[in-house]
Amino acid sequence: MTRARSGRERDDITLGALRESALGNDDVRIHPETLEHQAQVAEGAGNPQLAANFRRAAELSDLPDAEVLAIYEALRPGRSSAADLLAIADSLQQRGATMNAALLREAAAIYERRGLLQ
Repeated sequence: MTRARSGRERDDITLGALRESALGNDDVRIHPETLEHQAQVAEGAGNPQLAANFRRAAELSDLPDAEVLAIYEALRPGRSSAADLLAIADSLQQRGATMNAALLREAAAIYERRGLLQ
């Protein structure tokens, strides 16, 4: 199934609806189920890395945009301490974003080995 974050079906998101101001922000945001479907397609095509990326994106789709951008910024080399990254990982873990939490923990360990922490 392909639908917007709002639950609106893909076929209901049209230029006409946009012109009529009948669409909201969640009508143009992707739904986690759509990302999971894309992950399954990627797996079927033999691309498990892309499937994992789609699943991590699905976990983040419920977060506010500002928080996603803050996580991205925190992952830039030299921007965070290991404690900062682990705190973000713990927060994500508590909210069910387990794949992203694991990614943050892995980043903290790798950044520490490579001298990329703040």
